[in-house]
Formats: sequence, C-alpha cells, structure tokens
Amino acid sequence: MTSSKSARRPHHWRRDLVELAALFTAVAVADAVANMIVHGPDGPVLLVASAIALIITAGFHTWWSRRHGHDHAPPVDGPSADGASGTHLGAPAGAEERTDLAADTALWRMRATVRDAPGSLAALCTVLARRRVDILTLQTHPLATGTVDEFLLRAPAALPARQLTREISLAGGSDIWIERADTHDLVDAPTRVLGLATRTALDAAELPLALRQLLGRCTIHSLPAVSPAGRPTGESAPVEGILESTTMRLRDPNGGTITVERHHLPFTPTEFARARALVELDARLGPRVPRSRDVLTLPEGRITVRRADQSDVDAATAMHERCSERTLDLRYHGPVGDADRYLDHLLSPRHGRTLKVQTASGRLVALGHLLWDGEETEVALIVEDAWQRRGIGSELLGRLVALAVEAGCASVYAVTQASNTGMVAAMRGLGLPLDYQIEGGTLVVTARLRGTDERQTPATDETPHATTHGTSYGIRPGATYGTR
Repeated sequence: MTSSKSARRPHHWRRDLVELAALFTAVAVADAVANMIVHGPDGPVLLVASAIALIITAGFHTWWSRRHGHDHAPPVDGPSADGASGTHLGAPAGAEERTDLAADTALWRMRATVRDAPGSLAALCTVLARRRVDILTLQTHPLATGTVDEFLLRAPAALPARQLTREISLAGGSDIWIERADTHDLVDAPTRVLGLATRTALDAAELPLALRQLLGRCTIHSLPAVSPAGRPTGESAPVEGILESTTMRLRDPNGGTITVERHHLPFTPTEFARARALVELDARLGPRVPRSRDVLTLPEGRITVRRADQSDVDAATAMHERCSERTLDLRYHGPVGDADRYLDHLLSPRHGRTLKVQTASGRLVALGHLLWDGEETEVALIVEDAWQRRGIGSELLGRLVALAVEAGCASVYAVTQASNTGMVAAMRGLGLPLDYQIEGGTLVVTARLRGTDERQTPATDETPHATTHGTSYGIRPGATYGTR
C-alpha cells in the first residue's frame, strides 16, 4: 500500500539532474569500450560472440521463467483486474465444476504415529493432498518413541476409510485409528478445553461428562474409597495419577479413584495432563451445585423442583422412611437397609445429577436420579406414596431426559420390575423410541435420544450391570441395595 504522503511527494529538479548525469556517464563508458574493441585486432569477432552469448542467455532465461515461474499463480483476494471478485489468476477451465464435486465430503478424525524424524509428517500430508483430503486441524502428541499426529480431515465422500488408512500406512504411519467426525469437532482444542473447564467450574456433576468429551469415546468409573455398605474399597490413586496405555487413574477429589478406559486407542501424555488439570480444578473448587429452581402448581398446592446434593441426605432418608415397602421394592428391587449410606453415594454430584421435589413447607417428597454408568446413562425415580399419580414422576423424568440431552447422551435406560406400570407409562410418555428387555422379572426400558451413528458402541442384549461400589449397583434382585 502507498501512503498518502508518498503519493503527493513533489517532483524535484535534482532527481532529473542525477538521471541525466547517469545517462551521459553510461554513454561515455560504452563509447570507450566500443572504440577499444573495434580498433583491436579481434574486435568484430568479439562483438559477434558477445551478441550470440546475449541471445543464448535471454532464451534460457525465458524458458526457465515459463517452466518454473508461472505454474502456480497466486490467488487474488478481493476484486481482480477484470472486476471479478473471488477468482484466481490462471485458474484452469472447469474449476467451478471441481468445487461443486468437492462439496460432497465427509469429516474424519484420524490418529497416526510417525517417527520423530524430519519429513515424516510431510509424507503423510503428501498422501492426503494426493487424495484431495483437506487438513482442517492438526495436533501433535510427542512420545518417547515417536509422535502421535491427530488430524481432523475433510475428505471426498467417495474415499473409503480403509483405503485412506492403507495409504497412510504405506507413507510411514503406524497405529492408525480413524472414525467419523461431526461439526462439533471443528472447535479447536484450546477453545474446547476452556469450555469444558467452565462447565466443570459451574457444576461438580459435569466432571465425568467433561472427561468423556475431552477424551472421546471412553468408559469412566468413579470408585469411592468407602462402599455404600461402609466398607473400605481399597481404591486409591496417587496425587499425580497413573497412565497405563489405554487406562488412566486419577485421584477423585471426593475420595477414591476416577478410572478412565479407552481400549480402542491408547492415551497420550498430553491427554493425561489435560484430564488431570480438569480433576485438579474440580478439587480446588470443592462441592458445588447450581441453585436454580422451578416452581410448579398442582391442585394440592405449589411444589419446587431443584437440584439435590449430599446435604439432602437427611431429608431423603426421612422420605424413604415414609414410603411403603411396595414403593421401595419397585425402586430398589429388594429390601432397603442403611439408606443414609447409599443415599450419600447417590446424591453425590460425582455420579450424576439428582432432582428433588419439595412442597411449600420444604418437605422432600420425590427424587429423580440421572446417573452416569460408563458410556450409558440411567434414570431412576421414587415418589412418596401420598404424592403418587399426580404427574410428579413424569415431570421429573422429562427434566432428567432434558439434562441427558444437554449432556450429549445418546440414550437413557430405566431398570424396574415388569409389574411397575407407572414407570413404563412415564417412559412411554416421553414420546421417544423405546427398547424393552426383560429378564427374570426385571424390565429394562431404553429411550433413544438421538440416532445411532458410527461413533456409538453397538447395543448388546445383556442387561446393564456394574460393580457394587462403583457408579452403578447392577441389576441384582434381592440384594441389600439394588440398582440406583
């Protein structure tokens, strides 16, 4: 760009004088050289040889410029010389057609390990460019024996993942992993990590979800130091955590251990450091639950729905004491003892989110749990007998499903007895696709919140279950503390 000051600079006579002096000096030197050559014995021969050399040099320069100087014309940003904007100098015919074809693309996330040597990454990029694959983002994870490169790619839809993997392997990549991506993956890593940190800071229940979104498809188990029965579990992890290939163990700020497993892809030290930073943030902030509430009006009066935490254990225990054996049996599939111990576990934000319903006098009459169970999510309800059949259970279930959708869950399941028609009716009232599994009188109803894609683990015919001291209690009729 030319500044306005230089554009208005006045024309000075001294500049013309210097140019004329240089011109006369050049003419004088040329005349002296020509007289010396012409009057010499070989003057004409030297002049002819000089002319031939100049012609050869000019021809070679022209050929070299055409071969290397004009193959790749630079793009022109903004209006071009002919007034057309957004064009490229020297763009070949049919470029618009190729652009239209390129619109039919697919997003992929790919990881590959390469040698820590110059040119290793360039070889992979060359293969991708040959297949017209656009690299949208690139992250590098240095290891002791090489470097893990993580790509977000936009590839032609007709290019199969198997062929792309084979060519990356031939280019020197190893331990290649690829899966379909979506537009949410377009967010750069620092922005995504900051967003997850913000969610974790606002709500302690967000930590397992933040870890899952940070690390991709994985299974997270929160194992407390003391079981709901009051016995030590022996689960603990050092402050700095442990990284073992596809498993990482982090110290839970609430006591115990957070175990993250991802069998299809080993964790890198970079991912381990990010996960540990989120856990440390959660530990520094301490227990916290959003204090928002909603007031609903029933014919019997107003009720309040709000988030619950471990400070509500006494009120929840009192509600359980007012419930009939039939209600407790439908909820827990067996006798209930030492309710205060497992309610403290259930109401912990670490294991999910819990909603409570209180009357105008502050009496707790219902609880709804949304519990993280590895890659799955469970919903569970209990309503005090005197407040049943008034729509409270359906209201809680709808809110829990909304929380599951907000958390990005693909489905939620409820475990109950086959005779519990109230829970079945509430699940059907969601208006979502439902799957039913029944085994030994135990019914599992699964509501699909979004369509199944390639990134989800295929469903099995087995009844969900887990350990008795982890985030899930398993389906075990007759146990002392049944499912959540």
